[in-house]
This record gives sequence, C-alpha cells and structure tokens, in this order.
Amino acid sequence: MTTEPDRRRDDAPTDPPQEEMAWIPGGTYTMGSDKFYPEEGPPRAVTVDGFWMDTHHVTNAEFAEFVDETGYTTFAERDPSPDDYPDVDPEKLVAGSAVFTSPNHPVNLQNPNHWWAYVPGADWRHPLGPDSSIAGKEDHPVVHVAYEDAEAYAEWAGKTLPTEAQWERAARGGLDGKRFVWGDEHVVDGQLMANTWQGQFPYENQKLDGYERTSPVGAFPANDYGLYDMAGNAWQWTRDWYSDDPQAGTADAPTCCTPTNPRGVTEEQSIDPRDPTQIPRKVLKGGSHLCAPNYCFRYRPAARYPEPIDTSTNHVSFRCIVEVA
Repeated sequence: MTTEPDRRRDDAPTDPPQEEMAWIPGGTYTMGSDKFYPEEGPPRAVTVDGFWMDTHHVTNAEFAEFVDETGYTTFAERDPSPDDYPDVDPEKLVAGSAVFTSPNHPVNLQNPNHWWAYVPGADWRHPLGPDSSIAGKEDHPVVHVAYEDAEAYAEWAGKTLPTEAQWERAARGGLDGKRFVWGDEHVVDGQLMANTWQGQFPYENQKLDGYERTSPVGAFPANDYGLYDMAGNAWQWTRDWYSDDPQAGTADAPTCCTPTNPRGVTEEQSIDPRDPTQIPRKVLKGGSHLCAPNYCFRYRPAARYPEPIDTSTNHVSFRCIVEVA
C-alpha cells in the first residue's frame, strides 16, 4: 500500500498552542493490521490533517489543577443513579471504580473478574482504594477517569480528544506499517520500550521494566514525533464510538477515494447488543501496563479496545490535541 510522505515537525504551521505539545504532520498512512486481532483490520489507507498533540498523558498534577480551578467531581466520585442501573441493588450503588488485583496463581483468562474488582472509594486521588494516595505520583498519568471526565478536562484546557485515526497517526510517528510505535522488534538493543507486563498475566509480573503499575510520563523513549507512552502505561480515550468493524463509519465514502479524517460509527451503533446495560462504547488506544503477549497484546498502534463510557479503571487515562483550523 502506497502512502504519502510525512511532513516533518519542522514544517509545523505555527508555534505550539500550549507547552508540551508536538506537531503531528498531516498525510496518508496505513491504519490497522491483519496480523493480530480481527477488529484491527483490514489495513487501509487513511488521510488525516495535521494537528498538535500533548507529548504525554494528562498527569495527576495537571488534572489536580483542573479540579482545583473548577471544582469538578469525576464520575468515580459520584454515587451511581438507580435510574441508570435499575437491576442493581441500590445499596451497592456507591462511588468507586475498577481496580486491578493480581491473583497469586493461574486463572481462566476468559473471566476478568479474577483480577478486576469494583472498589468503593477508588478514584483518581485514591487509585487503589480509599486508603491509597497519589502522593509522589504527580507525574504519573491520571487514572480512574471516565470518558466524560476526559472530555471535561479537554474543554477546560482549550483542547479536544483525538479521533482514533488521529491517535494512530500520531502513535506511528511516521513508521508506516510497523508492529510497534518504535518499529518491529519487541525489545531494542536489550531495552524495553514501554511500560507493559512481563511474565504470565495476570499472576506473574516480573517487572523487568521497573514498574508494577503506572510509570512517570516520559520514563520510556519518545516516538519519532516526540510523543511519550503511545504504547503501554495507561490506555487512552479517543472521541470515536467503537465498532468491531473499523471501516463501518466510512461506508458512505466514495470507493475511489481514501477516507479523510474518518470518524467511525454513531453512538447508537457502538452499543453491544449482548450488553444488558446498553451503554455506548468509545475506542481506547495504546494499551497499558497490564498488557502482555499472553493476554491483551495491544500495546501496538493498530490495537483498539471498546470501553463503556460509564467505566473508569486504574489503567485508563487520556491525552489531548489541538486541531488547526
């Protein structure tokens, strides 16, 4: 598949609109993959316009500034409404979030309840539960943010969340068709390139990369566009609704042409018909520190995952972009 050459960062149209943002050149690239999970393919040519992107996840310190200025309360800090969950015992509808806890033995990988638990009192300030803290982790990605929390922060910051196509363009860093954001080799000259899981998930974390959970932003090498942690550390929200068919939103595009700035499906189309709650889902990208080759091998630019918009966990975060008019 032929793609257009990148415009390099020194061709950015202006100075960065805010600090710690990198220019992502517009152009055509190969989105997706046919080598791993079915929802990633087929590989296809996609064009996006150039834009600015945060060089790293939004950190705890940055999110704290937003909360201090606005008084914002995150989704995980609010008691769920019985109207939204009519089949749940009202006494169980308490503020909290999903926290990963590693079992000490092999378990059935088809049942995430072996390692995920809803923990009352878990939120962005208390990532492991009410007795935990982010003290000393001000430069780590903020976690336990639902989609509406990420959207609220982006609006406050004068930014927006990336589309899936924008995010993948940025993650590839101009390395078209490569397996990882740094190339095709899992380990480069003996160096682990991202905060992921080493060992057998979910019970054996060898921590060869030095981290058990999140890591400070910038702890691993940037890609060729100057972006950190576009693989691993924490998943990242995009503003596109999820479909198992990543081309579903371009069905009406002319067959002769490469889709430009594609946006995916509608909110209604994102709902899993098998889900009794019927909660719409957004696309997550990038993988996290919980991704391993034996489970969720998704710390790759083509990888994608459906996340219900009412869900927050201790391995999902976000970063923002600024589009150029």
